Amino acid sequence: MYYHDRRLQYPVTVEKPDPAFARMLQQAIGGVEGEIRVCMQYFFQAWGNRAPTPKYRDMLLHTATEEIGHIEMLATAVALNLETAPASLQEEGAGDGIVGAVMGGGNARHEIEGLIHKNLLSGGLAAMPMDSDGVPFNMSHIYASGNVAADMYCNVAAESTGRVLAVRLFNAAHDEGMRKMLHYMIARDTMHQQQWLAVLEELGGPSANLPIPNSFPQEMEDQANNYNFYATSVDGTFPEGRWTDGPTVDGHGEFTVFQNKPLGEEPILGPARPDSGAQDQQIG
Repeated sequence: MYYHDRRLQYPVTVEKPDPAFARMLQQAIGGVEGEIRVCMQYFFQAWGNRAPTPKYRDMLLHTATEEIGHIEMLATAVALNLETAPASLQEEGAGDGIVGAVMGGGNARHEIEGLIHKNLLSGGLAAMPMDSDGVPFNMSHIYASGNVAADMYCNVAAESTGRVLAVRLFNAAHDEGMRKMLHYMIARDTMHQQQWLAVLEELGGPSANLPIPNSFPQEMEDQANNYNFYATSVDGTFPEGRWTDGPTVDGHGEFTVFQNKPLGEEPILGPARPDSGAQDQQIG
C-alpha cells in the first residue's frame, strides 16, 4: 500500500523554458539510465525478495517509492520546459529557435521530432514514459533475479549510469532551477550507490558473496578454468592487471592467464531430416 503527497520531493522551477532540454530530460525519465528503470527494478526486487530478515525487502521498497518522487520531479520539469512550445505553426514563436527548426523543417527536425510528436501531440505539453528519442519504456532492462547479491551489483550499475546521465544533464543545463534539481538528484544517486554497496558489505563482502550464487559448490565447477583470464589476441599479448596475477577478489583462488585455444573439436552435424525442407544433397 502506498501514500502520496501533493508536494514535490524537491523544488522544481524553470525560469526560461527550453523544449530542447525537455527532450533531454526525457532520457532521465524513460531511458535505460532513467528513473522509471530504477523505480521498477527496486520494486520487483523487493516484491520477489526471499530472506530470513525482511529488512532488505523493506529497504528496497523505501527506495523504490523515493524514485516515484524523482519521476514526478522530472515530469514536472519536462512540462515546465514545454510551456512556451507552440502547439501549431500559427502560434507566435513557431519559427523561433529549436522548435522553429522542427516545425519549419530545419536541420534539427530529425533530432527532436520525437519530442514534438509525443510530448506535444500525445502528451499535451507534458512528459511521457519514453526516452529522448521517443522510444517508450518497455521494462526490458529491469533486473530482479531473486538473488540479493546479484541484485545489489545490478543496482550499483544502475545508479552509476544514472548519475553519469544526471551529471551530463547538469552540465548541459542553462536554467538555474534545473541545475538545482539535478544537483539534488546527483546527491541521491551518490547515496544509493553507497546504500547498495553497504548491503553487499553487510552480507560479508566479496569473499562471502562471490561467485554469485554462492550457494553452488565451487568444487562442482571446472577448477581449471574458473580463474583464468583468456588472452584471445593473435600474437598472444594481453593487458596485464589485477585480473591476471595474484589472489582473486573473492579470495578463493589465484588469477592466471590462459592463451586461448580450442578445448573442443570441430562440430559436425548429422544429415538433415527428410521433413526439414533441406535439399536432397543434404538429406544424405
